[in-house]
Amino acid sequence: MRRFLLKVVITDYNKMEFEEEKRVFESVGAKLEIAQCRTEDEVIEASLGATGLINSEIPITRKIIESLPELKVIAKYSIGVDNIDVEAATENNVFVANVPDYCQEEVSNHALALIMTLTRKIVSLNQSVKQGKWSFHEGVPLHRFSTQTVGLISYGSIARNLSKKLTAIGFKVIAYDPYYQSANQETNVELVSLEELMGRSDVISIHSPLIKETYHLVNKEVLELAKPGAIIINTGRGSVINEADLINALKTGEISGAGLDVLEQEPMDVSNPLLSMENVILTPHIAFYTEESIQELKRKTALNIVDVLQGGKPRYLVNNLIKI
Repeated sequence: MRRFLLKVVITDYNKMEFEEEKRVFESVGAKLEIAQCRTEDEVIEASLGATGLINSEIPITRKIIESLPELKVIAKYSIGVDNIDVEAATENNVFVANVPDYCQEEVSNHALALIMTLTRKIVSLNQSVKQGKWSFHEGVPLHRFSTQTVGLISYGSIARNLSKKLTAIGFKVIAYDPYYQSANQETNVELVSLEELMGRSDVISIHSPLIKETYHLVNKEVLELAKPGAIIINTGRGSVINEADLINALKTGEISGAGLDVLEQEPMDVSNPLLSMENVILTPHIAFYTEESIQELKRKTALNIVDVLQGGKPRYLVNNLIKI
């Protein structure tokens, strides 16, 4: 019987199989253990002696990190790592890794689908036809894509992928990202302030990670700057938008519609007013998903751990100031 010297724990998961991860870890002499933890104490108990953790949604807190002295790496099944205490990990010489490139095609396509559906009023027109109203007047007014501007909040890899698709079908694209410096030179996308983006954009598409600086970035004050009749799209993180403020802006007509794949509370409460708004399209945090993207995510997450087990750093390192 093979003796495993290294232990890797999956802390939580959502309807997944793990054959691919098991093969990856067995090839380097590591044993994969699968848990479905709901509390800090359950994570600690399941992970004692572990060198690596693979995490989905449960918070990985300072208490957990400091309770696992053999821990060297935490890898997230995701792009965002907002549920991991990265500061505590860094202070304890624990690598944090994500997979920032696994679903660029999927999320940009999903955002594009929401943009096109709302700007062409596909859902409302479908409903009007089913109600016996056969008239193009039900869609008035519509405008050419070439007359409209899409403003991207954050200009990371997914937003840049989306930008190419938008410009190919005629939209003008501008972007707000205080951390990005070279949009003009690379893609002819104009970088503007958040205030200018809100005032110029017919469609505002959010792609921000959730960090302290972006929590409720799009709030009442920012929404009041929006161009009349603007549409909001969010395939980034739910809490980048103050949801109560968005609901109010939709009710007053300041914002004419929204396409949301992410929300502040997931799953949604059945009393959420967004559920009854005809000018809102909701999808269940699915923008990341295709069968191909999931397989890529699983493989790359496992390889982040393997990199550390073999004495290196994760290929997708988040806390890059770590010193070991």
